[in-house]
Amino acid sequence: MELQAVIEGLAALKRPCAIDLYLDSEYVRQGLMTWMAGWKKNGWKRRDSKGKLSPVKNDDLWKKLDELVVPHEIEFHHVDGHSGHPENERCDELAVAAYQQYL
Repeated sequence: MELQAVIEGLAALKRPCAIDLYLDSEYVRQGLMTWMAGWKKNGWKRRDSKGKLSPVKNDDLWKKLDELVVPHEIEFHHVDGHSGHPENERCDELAVAAYQQYL
């Protein structure tokens, strides 16, 4: 869901923008800032703990993100989840309300 949230946010932009992207997901932040370059170089494969190349999980989402970040200048900011950051808390409230309708 964290990947999809960033995809939806970037897809909503109609022109290149300077973006401050706040994430509570180190997985997404590290993926975008660090790991994706290596994954692309290795044909969307990553090295496992034994050094063997294996497919990147959720590669369809990562490839979409790769397309969407290109036109923008993005500054990444990590925030701890449930730490009182107002926008992060609001996103959590919205996510919980959305999934509860399916319970």
